[in-house]
Amino acid sequence: MKYGEHLLQNIAIEYGQQSYLNYSYLDAIIRTLSRKGLSSADEANRQVSLTAPPPTNAKGIPQQSNDITEEAFFSYMDSELTKVEKFTLEKVTELRRKLDQVESKVKGNVVSPEKTIALKNRADGIARLFLTLEKYVNINFMGFHKILKKHDKHCPANPCKTFYVSRMQSQAWVRGDYSDVVVRLSGIYSSLRNDQVVKEKADASQSFLRSTTKYWVKTEDVSRVKYAVLRNLPVFLQKTSTGESDSQLTNSVYLDNDQLELYHGRLDKSPGALALRLRWYGTGEPSVVFAERKTHRDNWIGEVSVKERFMIKGDEVEQVMNDRYPIEEKKTEMLRNGKTTDESDDWEALVREVTQVISSKQLVPTMRTQYMRTAFQIPFDATVRISLDTNLCMISERGYDLKGKTVWHRDSNLTLARDEITRFPHAVLEVKLELKGENASPPLWVTELQNSGMLYEVHKFSKFIHGCSIMLPEDVRAVPYWVDDASLRESIMASGGGRILVRDDLTDKEKKQSKFRGVGPGANEVFDHLLPFGDVENDRTLTAEGRTASSRKALNEGISAQSNGGSASRKYGNYFHDENEDVTSVSDDRTCAGWLFSFCSPDNHENLSIVTPTSVQKVEPKIFLANERTFLHWLHAGVTLYTISTGIFLFASDEDASWAVWYAMAMLPVALGFCIYALHTFLWRSRMIKNRIPGRWDDPRGPMILGSSLVVILSTILATQLYEIRITLMQR
Repeated sequence: MKYGEHLLQNIAIEYGQQSYLNYSYLDAIIRTLSRKGLSSADEANRQVSLTAPPPTNAKGIPQQSNDITEEAFFSYMDSELTKVEKFTLEKVTELRRKLDQVESKVKGNVVSPEKTIALKNRADGIARLFLTLEKYVNINFMGFHKILKKHDKHCPANPCKTFYVSRMQSQAWVRGDYSDVVVRLSGIYSSLRNDQVVKEKADASQSFLRSTTKYWVKTEDVSRVKYAVLRNLPVFLQKTSTGESDSQLTNSVYLDNDQLELYHGRLDKSPGALALRLRWYGTGEPSVVFAERKTHRDNWIGEVSVKERFMIKGDEVEQVMNDRYPIEEKKTEMLRNGKTTDESDDWEALVREVTQVISSKQLVPTMRTQYMRTAFQIPFDATVRISLDTNLCMISERGYDLKGKTVWHRDSNLTLARDEITRFPHAVLEVKLELKGENASPPLWVTELQNSGMLYEVHKFSKFIHGCSIMLPEDVRAVPYWVDDASLRESIMASGGGRILVRDDLTDKEKKQSKFRGVGPGANEVFDHLLPFGDVENDRTLTAEGRTASSRKALNEGISAQSNGGSASRKYGNYFHDENEDVTSVSDDRTCAGWLFSFCSPDNHENLSIVTPTSVQKVEPKIFLANERTFLHWLHAGVTLYTISTGIFLFASDEDASWAVWYAMAMLPVALGFCIYALHTFLWRSRMIKNRIPGRWDDPRGPMILGSSLVVILSTILATQLYEIRITLMQR
């Protein structure tokens, strides 16, 4: 679809077409200019006369502004930019005025369910307007990019895209930070929910299940995700120089040695693998720094990964790095300030271990991550904690003089080279759940958010690992699987990390000869199905069966996207339904082609909708062994039945041969069915486990069918034997 058609189809009815970029008119100007080299202003003439007549056109009359010239294109571009900027600012002002009205109502709200629902509906309406405005900004922003690219392509003598893109980036409708709308909406929803600060309990039970999952969020979905979360959790406000904001600048310097020992340990997920970082918040030189240590443990064997940290002053980092930190003095000060002996002992053990690791492994600053973090959480309530990191970039901390580890991060005032920084194209959302007791399952709104299609789960994603693999390509021995994702390729190439990527310009002959197409060798080929957006050869509809957009079967069957719900849910997600409304799952009524195999169960159908959950099914190593054991058990049952059938053939007497043959003939197909079913189910479940397809991995119908067949045969044998006994007794 051409962009002009796309723009017309996405125009908001309440805005009207006149408020959008006039893409078709600018396109017509470009087409006219590209047909032949039209004349324009004399660029060589550097002098003018105030008494000479103005330039004329071919008719000999003064050139008018409506003549098709390059100047006309530039003039119309300027007017369109001004129009979009003015319209955006007017709508933002209108939104803020409506927020003022709702806030005044909320402050004077008498506890009444009717008034609360009415105010919540008004807040939902403001959120819809804000999301519509953001979509308006994105459509116009992309439209300007498209038309400028087309202009430079067809009119190469007067390129202008670089100039206008820089100009747009400095205009309020693009660079404007409207996070105050998010903050105020969060306050409104928090007041309507009557959020209460949970008291911190010193004796709270530490027995709980912690679940942490990381997702990628496309830039255009960031506001929608923020809105979906703040309707249920308040924004943790950050103090800035300009007031309260919903996000805070966060810097983390990761330490490693020349062999990147910590990097490879975290990449391989080795038991006990460490990650050490120095974190601080806010702009400028850090006054308070948190030294953090993360230790990896395999949760599938019952162990839990641990994150520990202690706080130091900014000027004390040098002492920690050089193992000169006054631990005994600090411990004495802690005891004097009221800390218990156990707390001070734990602190001392942690500090000594961290300083010893830095010294023994010769760790130095290696990689820095920088991002704006928005946190959502009810204070002291860790049941659900969500953080959203935007403007994420990774900065190399190699290549400058550490001066004996007295310098531990780059000077922020110096300009970075292209190969010293990489900008991540997506936001990163992290969902932390602490589930215990009655809250053993996540809240419904969390499940809806995970299944909204706006989140793309990336298994074991790490900013540290991503940054090192791109910024230090010559030092790493292996790279994470997600670097082969198609959406990251442009940012990796821009940072000079193209050597870690597979070629995307292979000829047909090279593609046939190449073992690896679209992804790197080794583990990257195995985990290709985990890529959220697919690789350069295959999009995610072909590699991420059952967990992303649509599977190959869904595409072949031509399943319509409209089957996933109305336009409201597709535009805003599933966050505007009434909370009292029953949310039920849609049953799958598709029938199966056969009755014997595992996929015939309707409960086992993979989700083939266009907008499906992008979560990754959790897989533990013991699941593969359990699948093998199940296969052997079924195969043992089939072999046992086959042995019984063969024995009946061999040991039957002559007078009973006819009945024995019928018994054996009835048992043999069932035995064969057991073996075939065991093999097919094993292969089917292996594929489900390998691809981490969400859903049921058992088959409720197959065992019932085979078991029923066996019961029928045994019942028939019992009935015939009883009949023979009865005939024998009657003859006597």
